[in-house]
Amino acid sequence: MSIRFDILSVVPGLLESPFAHSIMKRAVQKGLAEVVIHNIRDYATNKHKTVDDSPYGGGAGMVMMIEPVVACIEKLSSERHYDEIIYMSPDGELFDQKMANQFSLKGNFIVLCGHYKGIDERIREHFITKEISVGNYVLSGGELAAAVVCDAIIRLLPGVLNDETSALSDSFQDDLLAPPVYTRPSEFRGWKVPDILLSGNTPEVDKWRHEKSIERTKIRRPDLLKGQ
Repeated sequence: MSIRFDILSVVPGLLESPFAHSIMKRAVQKGLAEVVIHNIRDYATNKHKTVDDSPYGGGAGMVMMIEPVVACIEKLSSERHYDEIIYMSPDGELFDQKMANQFSLKGNFIVLCGHYKGIDERIREHFITKEISVGNYVLSGGELAAAVVCDAIIRLLPGVLNDETSALSDSFQDDLLAPPVYTRPSEFRGWKVPDILLSGNTPEVDKWRHEKSIERTKIRRPDLLKGQ
């Protein structure tokens, strides 16, 4: 299974690094994911490649214009079917692991990165199928948020991680935080790794990890346990 992200941005250079290294780079090289970054300025119609204008009604800031954004979306949509056209917005639905899991089962996405004071509302009304926020704060643009969303989804695809069970044991997969982890040496400055992890007793290790996950979640994120 492969997945494709077409990311629309007015500053595409911000997205070069996140997909050029580590796990994301390997996913692309293996053909498991395709990430194509589009410069919205390429769809502007005037010689200055203008993509923003002042808002009707006055006020501070600039607004991303409807024409170049729609031109890009419609061109891409004429070439393939998209499961979602996503707008990265601070007032969107909060992105979480469950959403990442659901999206990892789909195929093609357009991701529109907001900038300035946002996009012309008519784009949201007529083209966007999903609005996503990565947190209750405002970034300078949607590019970093888009990279976060793509990373969280792509790493779930079979074959992306060296150990496919790794993603299943991540924090939030069962509404629990991940348990503590340790590696060599087993003792450092008198600080020892819990004996159970050195026992070789897999069922007991799994039991210990589950108990620690619950304990850590109760302390750090009790809100995750409300539905349990």
